[in-house]
Amino acid sequence: MADAARLSMTPEDFFVWQRDQDELYELVDGHPVPRHRMMTGASMQHDRATVNIIGSLYAQLRGTPCRPTTADISIRTGIRGLRRPDVMVECAPLIPDTYEAREPRLVVEVASPSTTSIDQTRKVEEYKRHPTLTAILLVETVTPQALLYRRGADGWEIETFEGLEAVIALPDIGATLAMTDISDGLTFPARRDLASEG
Repeated sequence: MADAARLSMTPEDFFVWQRDQDELYELVDGHPVPRHRMMTGASMQHDRATVNIIGSLYAQLRGTPCRPTTADISIRTGIRGLRRPDVMVECAPLIPDTYEAREPRLVVEVASPSTTSIDQTRKVEEYKRHPTLTAILLVETVTPQALLYRRGADGWEIETFEGLEAVIALPDIGATLAMTDISDGLTFPARRDLASEG
C-alpha cells in the first residue's frame, strides 16, 4: 500500500481504511504504519510464546467477563494513535463488529530483536495513558524473563520476573502467568558464565 505513510487520519477513518488492506497496520501520530514493519516478521519463538500466553489466559478467564485477544484488536493510545499488542485482555461486553478494545486491563508485548527498544520505551508510555489498563507486560524470548508495569495508587510500579520458577500475579483480571507456561516449547541459548571470563 504505497503512500500509506502520507495519509493522516483519525482512528475512525483508520478502521474504515484498514478493512481494505491486506495486512495489519497501527496508527502512529495519525499515520498508518504496517505492523510487520515494526516486527520485521515474527520468529517461531515469538509466535510460540504469544500462543502460550493466549492459551493460559483463555483457560483461566473462561466464564469471566474478561477474555484474551490477538493483534487483530487494537487499543487506542491517543487522539491519533492505535496500537496492536501481541496479546490483550479485554473486559467489556463483547460487541461483534468492533475493532478496538473498550475496557482493556492488560497488554502483553512479546519481545523480538527488532521491537524491544520501541516496546520498552514509546509503546509503554502510550499504553500508560489508557484509563482502564492496569498492567503492561513485556516478555523476553531469548531468556525466561518478563517486566511488568503495574498501575498503583501513586502511579506505575515495575516488577521484574526471572527464571522458569517465576509466576506473574495479575489480580486485576484474576489470573496468573507462570514462566514455565509462557516458555513451554521455547529454546533458550546457553548462558555464558560471565564471571569465568577473563
